[in-house]
Amino acid sequence: MAGNSQRRGAIRKGGSKKGATVGSGGQRRRGLEGKGPTPKAADRPNHKAHKFANAAAKSSGGRTPQGRGSSPRRQRASSEIVAGRNAVVEALRAEVPVTTLYVAGRLESDDRVREAITTATERQIPILETPRGELDRLTDGAVHQGLAIQVPPYEYAHPGDLIDPESPGIPLVVALDGITDPRNLGAIIRSVAAFGGHGVVVPQRRSVGMTASAWKTSAGAAARIPVAQASNLTTALKDYRKAGFFVIGLDMDGDVELPDLALASEPLVVVVGSEGKGLSRLVRETCDQIVSVPMSSAVESLNAGIAAGVTLYEVARRRR
Repeated sequence: MAGNSQRRGAIRKGGSKKGATVGSGGQRRRGLEGKGPTPKAADRPNHKAHKFANAAAKSSGGRTPQGRGSSPRRQRASSEIVAGRNAVVEALRAEVPVTTLYVAGRLESDDRVREAITTATERQIPILETPRGELDRLTDGAVHQGLAIQVPPYEYAHPGDLIDPESPGIPLVVALDGITDPRNLGAIIRSVAAFGGHGVVVPQRRSVGMTASAWKTSAGAAARIPVAQASNLTTALKDYRKAGFFVIGLDMDGDVELPDLALASEPLVVVVGSEGKGLSRLVRETCDQIVSVPMSSAVESLNAGIAAGVTLYEVARRRR
């Protein structure tokens, strides 16, 4: 009826379109509509990854695993096995925290074996008599000589801890740039201990750490020489320079040869690069001098551990 406000006219619903909404026409139109991005495999109920994600969430107490974008959680390093009679005895003498002493069955005893067992008994360290096959497996096939110890994860010092004015002698620190062989690290630690060094600095990334192989190669010197870990080696070297240290780098193409080094009697940081790549660009630019070790032309380069040992000997000789 005209003028009747109660009468509602034809109203099209928002978002509706003309055309068939049922039958084949409607099906084709709905089939052309986008369904959004494809969900991840872990979000599809019928996918294998979805079942694995649920199982992982249940095993972790309902916590979801961290992705790439989340902040990384610091993982605790596992314990290490130190093998070899000298390494075991030196570590026990230095009172390295030891959780277990492994002794091979039917072991031919000598002074080192007796001292290791006596020291472990006095310190109330558990002693386990282990078959040689099991000891070979624990030491990953290393030459253990019938003795091995289990030590907790190594606690690295801070690079600033090596700057101690009360330390005897002129400060001497060795920094490693790109050294990845643990045997080189162990040999360098042993040389630092032999020639009056105060510590070793290793980068946190792309570098070797204090593994069982490094412990064994150091022959127990790692128990007396602190090893610091730097998040950024270049920044740590700059901090040493601010503290009054001179920084020298070892490289074949050096500015000065080792016998002509005039900074030997000063507080010193010796940077040892990798045998293949040498010093990195930023580390080289941070050094006060680049020093080379003179040698025969028939030899292209020295092993990093040997080069460090020769340099430390020369520095110690000049300081006498």
